[in-house]
Amino acid sequence: MELLKIFPHLNAGLNALSGMFLLFGIVFILRKKVAVHRLCMLSASSISAVFLVSYVTHHIIRTSIFGLGPTRFTGEGLARPVYFTILTSHTVLAAAVAPFILITLWRALKGRFDAHRRLARLVYPIWLYVSLTGVAVYLMLYHFFPAQP
Repeated sequence: MELLKIFPHLNAGLNALSGMFLLFGIVFILRKKVAVHRLCMLSASSISAVFLVSYVTHHIIRTSIFGLGPTRFTGEGLARPVYFTILTSHTVLAAAVAPFILITLWRALKGRFDAHRRLARLVYPIWLYVSLTGVAVYLMLYHFFPAQP
């Protein structure tokens, strides 16, 4: 059961780290530092992949092994619609953007930079939003409005 408690913190850290690499990546490409941009974006992609594995593992362990449901949000008043709006947009956009991240990455790795750039301009802000709202959901669920033991 102690292992289960690590996952939310790990996942939030991975989201934050991915978001950091995304921010550095955009700064470097705007400064025409292509090699460092590439490293940042590959790092963000790799960290996001590790996050996805960790997230799925957490939910499999939580539901299948311990028979627990989702963590309940305990906030009240205005916090509830704010939290659920952030959570819903985060979840929908995370699922929608994932294949486009892969296509954008593939185009860059294949040297199709014009096509990469066109798609990246749409994908990048959504990916960054997903990373940042993942951290916001974590903070609201585990720090601002934690469930009472």
